[in-house]
Amino acid sequence: MKYQKVLTMLESIPYLSVGLDVGADFTWMSIMLPNGSLTGKPFKILHSDPASRDLAVTKIKEAQEMYSLESRCFLESTGIYHIPLLYFLRDKGFDCSVINPIITKNSTNMNIRKLHNDKFDSKKAAKVGLDASLKTSIVPDDSVIDLRNLVRDYYYFKDLQSAVVLKLNAELKVSFPAYLKVFSKITTQCSLKLLEAYPLAADMLAAPKDEIVETIKSTARFGEKYALSKYDAIYAAAEDAAVFGRALKSNAVRIRLYISIYKEYQKHLDDLLVALHESVDKLQGTSVYGRIGLLQSLRGVGFLSAVVLIAEMGNFDLFSSPKKLYAYFGLDPAVKQSGKFNGDKVHMSKRGSSLARRILHMVSLNNLKVDKGTKAPVNPVIYDYYTDKCKSKKKNVAVGAVMHKICNIIFAILRDNKPFEIITQQEHCERYAAKHPDKAGMNAA
Repeated sequence: MKYQKVLTMLESIPYLSVGLDVGADFTWMSIMLPNGSLTGKPFKILHSDPASRDLAVTKIKEAQEMYSLESRCFLESTGIYHIPLLYFLRDKGFDCSVINPIITKNSTNMNIRKLHNDKFDSKKAAKVGLDASLKTSIVPDDSVIDLRNLVRDYYYFKDLQSAVVLKLNAELKVSFPAYLKVFSKITTQCSLKLLEAYPLAADMLAAPKDEIVETIKSTARFGEKYALSKYDAIYAAAEDAAVFGRALKSNAVRIRLYISIYKEYQKHLDDLLVALHESVDKLQGTSVYGRIGLLQSLRGVGFLSAVVLIAEMGNFDLFSSPKKLYAYFGLDPAVKQSGKFNGDKVHMSKRGSSLARRILHMVSLNNLKVDKGTKAPVNPVIYDYYTDKCKSKKKNVAVGAVMHKICNIIFAILRDNKPFEIITQQEHCERYAAKHPDKAGMNAA
């Protein structure tokens, strides 16, 4: 009887759903029939054991032969741990898909008990896999994954370096407060070299004037006049630190340590940037290379920002509308509504790439800048849009709206395969009317 029930399900869902709950060292696998029943107990795959991996493959193939069905494997995205298993199963000829863990987490519970473990999660993944409307993640090409790995590492070390700069700032605020105003940034090459040699105010006062001036001249390369003016500022700051400052031997040790770590991180950043340029150069003639170049035509988007956006979106061809793109980046609103209740405080869902949102935020701010010389906005269309939004919304909300606008522009650039150009809304309407006279006539009517 059970076998007959299974046969009746074949027309609607003609495949076995293999759910895999992936961990760092092992994975639990459950094989589910189209009627929702399991073919056996969940099986534990040990990643480091070839026999265990091969036995998992055998179990899937045996189930396929027993029920005369093909299988589909569903792995929860874990960041990195699911990748080896995904490609292992694909190499064995299985149809594999990656599913967002949010989907399995929010899916209907299979058990009334409050139960959560790896075995149960593998059953849940298999159950979710039977949903014909399930949306799975697309694994990008290896070249795009390479770029994604490099840009994520770049910003990882960039954030670590920023944390070290904060530590260095805090140390100087205690031991040498006035020094922070001598240079525009304490991380300039000249500033770091001086602090390495003379970390405390007392060291600066005791050092020969000629040595400090020569260090500034050779590092900053702005001439003797600049070096002498900087020396005077440093000396005044050192004298002030004797009155307002607290310097211990440990402060000198920590300042030198932070500078050493900062330089080490900078070396990693330089190496990663070189590797990024080399990886992009190898893509010449591909759509990825062309799209990276196109995005750089947009104001405020440099090489690194363009690579981040292309790498994080994976494959632009999968996005059929701007809404799908900014939902993928987590810019879509998180709507809260139930019955008569409507949440009036709408925030970004922030479920997409945090790095992409960070870049879009930076690009938005760059497009809102005003040229210091001409006093004209860098991007007048975006600037006018922002100021108009500010009339009724808070500034941070208006910046969020600009991020949406930038995302729309990025979509248009990549869709039309054309570089960015600044056009007003009126010019845009006129061009649209010229291209679509029938629609323009209907709108006018």
